[in-house]
Amino acid sequence: MDRPWLNSYPEGINADIDINKYSSVVEIFEKSVKEFGDKPSFSNFGKVLSYNEFADATTAVAAYLQNTLGLQKGDRVAIMMPNLLQNPVSIFGVLRAGLTVVNTNPLYTARELRHQLKDSGAKAIIVVENFASTVQKVVADTGIEHVIVTKMGDMLDFPKSLIINMVVKYIKKMVPNYSIANAISFKTVLSEGAQQTLTSIPLNHDDIAFLQYTGGTTGVAKGAMLTHKNMVANMLQASEWIKNDVIHGQEIVVTALPLYHIFSLTANCLVFMEAGAKNILITNPRDFEGFVKELSSIPFTAITGVNTLFNALINTDGFKNIDFSHLKITLGGGMSVQPAVAAQWKKITGCTLVEAFGLTETSPAACINPLDLKEYNGSIGLPIPSTYCKLIGEDGKDVPNGEPGELCIKGPQVMLGYWNLPDETTNVLSADGWLRTGDVAKMDDNGFFYIVDRIKDMILVSGFNVYPNEIENVIVEHEGVLECGVIGVPDDKRGEAVKAFVVKKDDSLTEAELMAHCKENLTGYKTPDKIVFIQELPKTNVGKVLRRELRSL
Repeated sequence: MDRPWLNSYPEGINADIDINKYSSVVEIFEKSVKEFGDKPSFSNFGKVLSYNEFADATTAVAAYLQNTLGLQKGDRVAIMMPNLLQNPVSIFGVLRAGLTVVNTNPLYTARELRHQLKDSGAKAIIVVENFASTVQKVVADTGIEHVIVTKMGDMLDFPKSLIINMVVKYIKKMVPNYSIANAISFKTVLSEGAQQTLTSIPLNHDDIAFLQYTGGTTGVAKGAMLTHKNMVANMLQASEWIKNDVIHGQEIVVTALPLYHIFSLTANCLVFMEAGAKNILITNPRDFEGFVKELSSIPFTAITGVNTLFNALINTDGFKNIDFSHLKITLGGGMSVQPAVAAQWKKITGCTLVEAFGLTETSPAACINPLDLKEYNGSIGLPIPSTYCKLIGEDGKDVPNGEPGELCIKGPQVMLGYWNLPDETTNVLSADGWLRTGDVAKMDDNGFFYIVDRIKDMILVSGFNVYPNEIENVIVEHEGVLECGVIGVPDDKRGEAVKAFVVKKDDSLTEAELMAHCKENLTGYKTPDKIVFIQELPKTNVGKVLRRELRSL
């Protein structure tokens, strides 16, 4: 099919990637260690690991998994922790041992964790002690044979490691009591693994690198099978897209989103590792005062995040005083970037907030805006190299240019399918490789795509389609609004009506004042029938607004 968006590609960006450049994620890792050995790789709590030191730690983890635990190629290992040095060390240790990573949200309830561990068939789990009590509740119901427990400060230098571990456990009391028989200390893994020999495991494009679970907010979570081909492809696609702005071995990227989230995993961990960047891991980005303080001490060149993260930062004292002279790339994804937030970000930092789009099922990037945009343009950008996009109607046929339709994606980054769910896979992935995203989008004459909303979130008012994103964007333009979430509620006369939940920035803001703002900027059927002021919007751990929870308020 034609790719009209190629005419809008930035200068020098190739239309396609060479998928055979790397056979696996491990090969990317090995290339980076060889090329950038003494340069800084990951940093957390002030501790910096060089690429060589990072490689040594992953070797120890991999050797221990192979030799002491006896895990075999393809076995699954769950990793359950926030952004600590132990996280990337565990990820690449598992991969180098020829195993599959099962990224696990540490905030999971026992029910959610039990499902993921049973469904994935994981044989081992590496967990930070803060969440070990959840593991204790479910481990007997799963196939987990080995539990490795780490403390938050385990990879820091003495005495800082001891101080942080003591503060976390005894002063902040962040470690509930737990008892897991035969639990293994992460420090033991590092020390014993360092004395063992790692056997190199041949990996190719068809091997599964990650079981990345998705869909848990709307039902039972499904494991997207992301192969080494998928991950290599997306890394190469994103690297090609940003190559004009990245200097290998010199970038500093801020990683606030957790590495167990696919956006952060690929964009920050893989893409910037291949570029030899220093990766600043933020363990608790919700401590915005502490986050801003840390940013003030870093000449960072790139930062990724979601809309709510950027919005919170620009509304945190001290953020405006940070030196942004080195910042070249601000990438927003995971949810729609709101124009008001993008405008404020550009005003404060001087760097355009560039929106990208993807899904867990696409590893995740599918579309990215050109990095040389002068201003936020409201689109999700252009399909990245080797990626095809089309829009279809309810009849499955292509829709005319400029009309909304369901966005479908095809490319080497599209998942193999859902783990042990062939029917679910068939529902979204056609035999010829097209993935149905469930997102309604439009394409303009220049090939830029614009997300209208999720199909399931669309509100039907008197037969008219109303998209929550549009209404939320209008509401947050009011200077007295901090955040907003919009849903549809049953209405006897019109089928559904619009209801808005608003977090105030200005305590004096009234419902009448905000309703007048909406009526001035929205046609009648899109104007909220009801505005409810609340203290905080329900969100996922990475900041997505949970509209389904708004429906229960």
